[in-house]
Amino acid sequence: MPSYSRSGRSVLGRTVGTGIRAIRLLLRGSLGSGRWVTRRAGRVRARGAGGEVGMVRLFDLHALSCAGDTLIAIGLAGTIFFNVPLGEARSKVALYLLVTMVPFAMLAPVVGPLLDHFRHGRRYALAATMLGRAFLAWLISDYIHGFGLYPAAFGVLALSRAYGVARSAAVPRLLPEGLGLSQVGARASVYGTVAGALVAPIGLAAFWFGPQWPLRVASVIFLVGMVISLRLPPKADSEPPERVPRPLRALGRRGGDRPLGRGRPSGRLVIAALISAALSRALYGFLLLFLAFAIKKGDLTTVVFGRDLGAEWALGLVGGALAVGTFLATAVGTRLRIHRPTAIQSSSMIIVAGVAVLAVIQFSLAMVALLCLVAAMVSGIAKLAVDASIQERIPERLRASSFAHSETVLMLAFVAGGGLGLVPFDGRMGIAVAAGVGVLAATRGVLVAARLRGEKLAGRPLGDDELTDDEPADEPGDVAPTSPAPAQAGSPQYDDPSLAPPGYHIYRPSSAVGGPGSGADDETRRESPGSLS
Repeated sequence: MPSYSRSGRSVLGRTVGTGIRAIRLLLRGSLGSGRWVTRRAGRVRARGAGGEVGMVRLFDLHALSCAGDTLIAIGLAGTIFFNVPLGEARSKVALYLLVTMVPFAMLAPVVGPLLDHFRHGRRYALAATMLGRAFLAWLISDYIHGFGLYPAAFGVLALSRAYGVARSAAVPRLLPEGLGLSQVGARASVYGTVAGALVAPIGLAAFWFGPQWPLRVASVIFLVGMVISLRLPPKADSEPPERVPRPLRALGRRGGDRPLGRGRPSGRLVIAALISAALSRALYGFLLLFLAFAIKKGDLTTVVFGRDLGAEWALGLVGGALAVGTFLATAVGTRLRIHRPTAIQSSSMIIVAGVAVLAVIQFSLAMVALLCLVAAMVSGIAKLAVDASIQERIPERLRASSFAHSETVLMLAFVAGGGLGLVPFDGRMGIAVAAGVGVLAATRGVLVAARLRGEKLAGRPLGDDELTDDEPADEPGDVAPTSPAPAQAGSPQYDDPSLAPPGYHIYRPSSAVGGPGSGADDETRRESPGSLS
């Protein structure tokens, strides 16, 4: 055989062998790095959940929920729900706000009370919301350009809000030692944000094959979430199990069972925190829509540090500032123990009002973007404070209804702020309106914080016996007597009328009064009890 042939084969063999070894090393390194990343992510997840298995699974469930919602948003990107050009009439955007508000209107009167009455089956309620979203996401993929899109999309939005209510109500049952309620809520939000960011490229790649494919991937993710919901520990449910509610009882409440603790001392802090969060959410909605139209109309300069960005990049800067502020709020909340929610909210609104006033004086795109960043961050922290207050101060039998009411109030505040943002203000005048709202909210926050300076959160759910007022029984049939049981004669409890509890009438049997025949009268009453008048 010629020498050159053997030489050519040896060179080819060495090249192929080197390539194979390089591929093997690459695969080995990829697998090794993948295992390392997986182990690190698992450690971070377990440490973030305080080593509590139930909280780890709840974090996983929330991450899957956010990932599925992200894929649904990508799949619906070309429909009327998201394809609303900013140059169109403001009336169409107002109609869009009303349309997205409809599912929230069902939370307070229907979803919250229903989840409260079946809180012993909270795991199954979470699984039902996941299964329903999986079915509706697949249904949307089949009717992506048909009429069936609208009811299915409404159903997905409603089930997504119902999931949020049920998950928030389950957090106190799985709270690990050493972590506060606000910290756990913020960490769950961080996991959800990261999951949405990781799944977004997958959704965009699936969208390349067709708008229905991200929705089908979301269906699979929701099915996995249903399995994780069922694998939550049993303590996620309340104990002991309730009796099956009578028909239509979920639509009514007894006099003392008012969501958000209204009319009770334990609810003062919750309502005050919710009002402050609603004001910051309204400011968020106002900035979002007002600046979108102001930049498109040319009422706001697009020059930043001497460079003209153009309308599209300026809008991206404002939207990015709002998104980054929301993420920073959750990131800060992972380390923040909220003990005095009204004090944190009032001080945060003072900062927002100050930045807004500076934005009016130094009216520029950079200052407006800074205002958006601060406003979004304050809005996120205020929401964490509301959730922590409800989870601690509201009894478990009313917790889901309270979360449903808070979500409805915050959504109404966002719509109200967005509606005000649709008013065609001048650029500087619109920021002045935002500054005025911020100053009023900060003033109110300071007054409320001073009035409730004695109210402090412990960072853990309180039992009914730890709340400041007496809570009613779980069932209407288990009503406490209106007066205490008769005591034995000569009991020191009845020697002094001042020892009686407020609102109770002391019953004094005639045998307690000395006199002839008292013993016989006592025996007669024991045999035939009379009226307790």
